[in-house]
Amino acid sequence: MNPRVLLAFLTFSLAPVFVVAAEPPQVEQWGRFELNLTGPASGNPFLEVELNARFTQGNTTINVTGFYDGEGQYRVRFMPEKTGEWRYITRSNRPALDGKTGTLIVTPPGAQNHGPVRVAHTYHFAYADGTPYRQLGTTAYVWTHQGNALEEQTLRTLAAAPFNKIRFCVFPKNYDWNKNEPPTYPFVGTPPSSWDFTRFNPAYFNHLEKRIAQLSELGIEADIILFHPYDKGRWGFDRMDAASDDRYLRYVVARLAAYRNIWWSLANEYDFMKEKTESDWNRFGLIVQESDPYAHLRSIHNGTLIYNHNQTWVTHASIQNGSAVEEPGRAELYRDAYRKPVVYDEVKYEGDLPRRWGNLSAEEMVFRFWNGHIAGTYVGHGETYLSPADDIIWWAKGGSLRGESPARLAFLRQVMAEGPTEGINPIDKWQDPRFGGQPGEYYLLYFGKERPTAWRFELNKNKLSDGLRFKIEILDTWAMTVTPVPGTFVTKKKDDYIFEDAAGQSIPLPGKPYLALRISRLNP
Repeated sequence: MNPRVLLAFLTFSLAPVFVVAAEPPQVEQWGRFELNLTGPASGNPFLEVELNARFTQGNTTINVTGFYDGEGQYRVRFMPEKTGEWRYITRSNRPALDGKTGTLIVTPPGAQNHGPVRVAHTYHFAYADGTPYRQLGTTAYVWTHQGNALEEQTLRTLAAAPFNKIRFCVFPKNYDWNKNEPPTYPFVGTPPSSWDFTRFNPAYFNHLEKRIAQLSELGIEADIILFHPYDKGRWGFDRMDAASDDRYLRYVVARLAAYRNIWWSLANEYDFMKEKTESDWNRFGLIVQESDPYAHLRSIHNGTLIYNHNQTWVTHASIQNGSAVEEPGRAELYRDAYRKPVVYDEVKYEGDLPRRWGNLSAEEMVFRFWNGHIAGTYVGHGETYLSPADDIIWWAKGGSLRGESPARLAFLRQVMAEGPTEGINPIDKWQDPRFGGQPGEYYLLYFGKERPTAWRFELNKNKLSDGLRFKIEILDTWAMTVTPVPGTFVTKKKDDYIFEDAAGQSIPLPGKPYLALRISRLNP
């Protein structure tokens, strides 16, 4: 060989080879990491293939169940709750999916990412980072089954509305003003009722996930209703056998639990589903609890029979009861019964339907929200104005809002945001339930439908002493105005129960309904 050629060959052969290792993927805290794997597509992967992954960081281990997404694609979704490096390894009964390892880097959350909502201060909610979450929800049961044009309109409406939670169903609904077929179905089969309940339709769930992610971008919690009675045998999703029910729940949780804005509602009006028993619902709740590694909020909604919300899997009471929020003292009672957050997800709806549950005035809807707030509970909105031309009613299909309550609820949401971090609690529940707040620091006095022309400064004694200074503002909850009251009010003991103003002051009021007073302690 020519010496020059040999030298060149040796130089090239001995030169170091630099391999650039792929950087591990990054995801923000409470974001969503997705591991995508290719595996077997033959047979029935929904039944025959098992897949899970173990994510570890130091002494923390989180086991996550994977799912089949069709066409030989398998996914494991992980919502990391700590920053730093995480490692994972898969386990499967199929070699193509077993023993896959890797790492990911979890970065601090973005400015609008506060994590999932948790129970806080016994009766209230906060995001995982401690930011208070004051529920102000609405309902549009099957808005995700209406086609892109109407669904995108619903999202635009929500972006401009005050609501930070929306209740909606996984399954389509067969009910008055909502008879249309969905664009797709959750199972493989032939409409209307010939389904293979062992084979899910991934396209159906991909669409649902797209909408949940869009709600998250808007800062809106997705309260997912897993079952409902308004199928009535049309599709048969309300009367699957026990094995199909359980398999469906595990599949939905595996797909959706990594979305941080998820809440689980076992059912809407569970007691109207006569094919299910009380033990079925308790089993369903335990399946969701055990299958969800992130412990999202869980509840169940009633028709006429209130569920036993003392069950350990229930994180908060979701209640339908319009009369309970006609007066704060009634609304408060469920708190004492369950010692959990209470959300009146249905208190009837603002609208003009020829049904007693769908024809509240806007004033009555706002009145019920304020009563719930004063009681230290939370209330949900719905709108049911008839639309004869197209049957598009917000409560069912979404679209646009027509009512007068949302603007007033935006005012309430601002009042809530400016309230105490620990939330509103009853002040003197057995004597004057019109007061809510934090004793000694912050009070809301809601007059409701009263038309007061004056109010003498008097507060319950709890955590008060002589000489504390307060300011007062008059809130017109319908006109959405805040009027400061001139001067300062100084506490002085009146009797065994009450502190009054040291100068005996009274506040003149305009003799209108729906007034409230905000009474805030001033720093020394």
